[in-house]
Amino acid sequence: MFTPAITGTGVFTPSQTITNAELVAAFNAYADKTNAENAKAIAAGKMEPLAHSSEEFILKASGIEQRYVMDKSGVLDPEVMHPLLRQRGDDEPSIMAEMALDAAKKALAQAGKTAADVDTVICAASNMERAYPALAIEIQDLLGIKGFAFDMNVACSSATFGIQAAADMVRSGSIRSALVVNPEICSGHLEWRDRDCHFIFGDVATATLIERSEDATGAYFEILSTRCATSFSNNIRNNNGYLRRSRPDGVEDRRDMQFMQNGRKVFKEVLPMVSQHIAEHMEAEGVSNTDLKRLWLHQANKTMNDFIGKKVLGRTPEAGEQPNILQDYANTSSAGSIIAFSKYSDDLSAGDLGLICSFGAGYSVGSVILRRVA
Repeated sequence: MFTPAITGTGVFTPSQTITNAELVAAFNAYADKTNAENAKAIAAGKMEPLAHSSEEFILKASGIEQRYVMDKSGVLDPEVMHPLLRQRGDDEPSIMAEMALDAAKKALAQAGKTAADVDTVICAASNMERAYPALAIEIQDLLGIKGFAFDMNVACSSATFGIQAAADMVRSGSIRSALVVNPEICSGHLEWRDRDCHFIFGDVATATLIERSEDATGAYFEILSTRCATSFSNNIRNNNGYLRRSRPDGVEDRRDMQFMQNGRKVFKEVLPMVSQHIAEHMEAEGVSNTDLKRLWLHQANKTMNDFIGKKVLGRTPEAGEQPNILQDYANTSSAGSIIAFSKYSDDLSAGDLGLICSFGAGYSVGSVILRRVA
């Protein structure tokens, strides 16, 4: 048995941002346009008018101030309200593979390794841009990595589930190392025309190199333990898929073909599940709340993170103990907790313990207990 370790991370951040002010202006213009086009139906009581959004509403509901996206022009166009991404030829790198490639190279550089040192690529993300061939295999090819690769999807928990899969393979000795990459173009599945959720998501890609601790060439985080859990729920759902055209109304612009959630139920049901999951994981590993120096949580909502942080630590987290990045990145699905870990982990000292946790649709929750070494 070998000890798995995180030896490098990387983050690809798109060049374009959308502020809350920009987003509100575009949404309100769309709402006014839609209300004008349906004035008779609204007057007859057959349709409810679309209400305006506001910067105050977004910040209070989520803690988000801006988001990075691969394309803002389409999102901010009241006639479009979704990203406009160029159709690429089959002989070109796909956009998600290109994003992951950037993050992967950064992770390898931080670890002081090259593609020759990697055995496996796991592309773990909430939305893949195609069914096959696997994006992971394309990323493997672009990096020049031998071995094998595969895709996996556990929605917002994909990164932690991917880390568990990689750590288990390293621990067993079947591989020496793995790259877990998380390319997320969440702007593509978000319904920008829905006031209740139009502010939630952003785009990003992250990568984590996991290898045997004995192969580390610098400071690293030993993976002490991983734990995953799922419990079926329809409260976060997207009904789009390849069977869409097989149904009579499948090609219609239906609301359920984009991100949907019952926010209140999610809040009520997920928070206890996550808090209990973390508590049980820590107890099983003999880790007390006073042992933890840092919590790197899924970046969905500031109120949710503050609640979980207080529940896990038994008190209000001090500055830096439970870092948030969603004010800048918004919810980036599986990548959120990895962004937080990548940006807020270098300052920990040898022996310090931390915990990565992600949670989301499924429901799903994954946690990783780490110890800083060197």
